[in-house]
Amino acid sequence: MNEKEYKVRRPVSDVIFEIFVVLFLAIFVVVTLYPVLNTVALSFNDGIDAVRGGIYLLPRKFSMKNYQTVFAMQNIWVGAKITVLRTVVATATSLFANALLAFVVSRKRFLFKSQLSLFWVITMYVNGGMIPVFLLYKNLGLTGTFHVYWVPGMISAFNMLVMRTYMEGIPESLEESAQLDGAGYWVIFKDIISPLSKPVYATVALFIAVWQWNSWFDAMLYNRMKTEYTTLQYELMKLLSSVMQQSGSAENAKNGANTITPITIRAAVTVATMLPIVCLYPFLQRYFVTGLTIGGVKE
Repeated sequence: MNEKEYKVRRPVSDVIFEIFVVLFLAIFVVVTLYPVLNTVALSFNDGIDAVRGGIYLLPRKFSMKNYQTVFAMQNIWVGAKITVLRTVVATATSLFANALLAFVVSRKRFLFKSQLSLFWVITMYVNGGMIPVFLLYKNLGLTGTFHVYWVPGMISAFNMLVMRTYMEGIPESLEESAQLDGAGYWVIFKDIISPLSKPVYATVALFIAVWQWNSWFDAMLYNRMKTEYTTLQYELMKLLSSVMQQSGSAENAKNGANTITPITIRAAVTVATMLPIVCLYPFLQRYFVTGLTIGGVKE
């Protein structure tokens, strides 16, 4: 064996380690994907047949009744429109407000940055409770309006602190050079800090969008009587509750009067709600990983 062949040959321990890593990741992928695929299979299966169990990756008795029931709801399209609208509006406004506030707090020249940061950290653990918050929103005229979905959550302490930590890692020399050229703080924020903060912006935007898309409790609490401001998640929650109540009759299930059950409706509702976020995530994944890592790990 010559010297070149000896250098190319890898130690047995490295090969064993790589095999172990591949097997571990393969098992992890299976464990992660199986619940999703099983939910999709249940959503396309007949409800009465699904009660028997034994459905894994493929539907045993294919049926579109579950999705027909979901999309035939009276206010489902109104709720979908409001949910999309609140997600877009809240994500845009909250991202801008948090970014602007994080930029101010991240500047070393700002005198009260430590005190304000401590104040916002306290708000993450202490709140007034449901009833005082409801009365506050009512006195502010937010209840019964679309604005209750995006105005109260415009500032988030967690999102602001993540963005502040990221901005503190940007070299100060860039800001000093811009100031020597006569740039003000708005120009520095818009033309220097924001372009360099795209990873953390994408991360926070995904946080906000997912929260807004999945939110339903605020619609029930503040806009229950306003069907024009209902949300998709609230309508699906009402559908699931209604199906669970109707399925209590054993006679109906025995006679096959209903071909939908809470199991299959819940699966269809889950697929319908998670599909838009699943489609959006691949476009933000590279920014999401970078922004979360750099913005969250810093002394």
